Amino acid sequence: MWERLLMTYDWIKAGHVIFVIFWMAGLFIFPRYLIHHQESLGTPEAARWVERETKLRRVILTPAMIVVIVLGVALAVLGHWWQAGWLHAKLLFVLLLVGYHGWAVRYSKKLAAGRAPLPLRTLRMLNEVPAIGVVLIVVLVIVKPF
Repeated sequence: MWERLLMTYDWIKAGHVIFVIFWMAGLFIFPRYLIHHQESLGTPEAARWVERETKLRRVILTPAMIVVIVLGVALAVLGHWWQAGWLHAKLLFVLLLVGYHGWAVRYSKKLAAGRAPLPLRTLRMLNEVPAIGVVLIVVLVIVKPF
């Protein structure tokens, strides 16, 4: 059984990368949705943003994140990566992105309730968090600096 799993390592890695792309695509567009939603509060367009955000979360964002985590753990186990320092750093940034994902979901629910706790400028700056996270993660995985 273990040998069969090891033979599928490359397939698991391919799936992991594919779902990372899906998750990151969602995390890149979702904050833009939040900005547009916040700008449309008090208009009929706001309800359409709630619909769009809900579909994005349910169809792409959350399922992709779950698959990324499951396949990532499988890769770490099969590859015996648990002792690698770069993996620990990568996991820290992945956890930060998971936290960002959760924050964005909560923020979308606040917007759906008609509340906008952050200024648009702050929301626009937070839009860059996923890009910074993915750059750091890719460098850690490819370069393996420690």
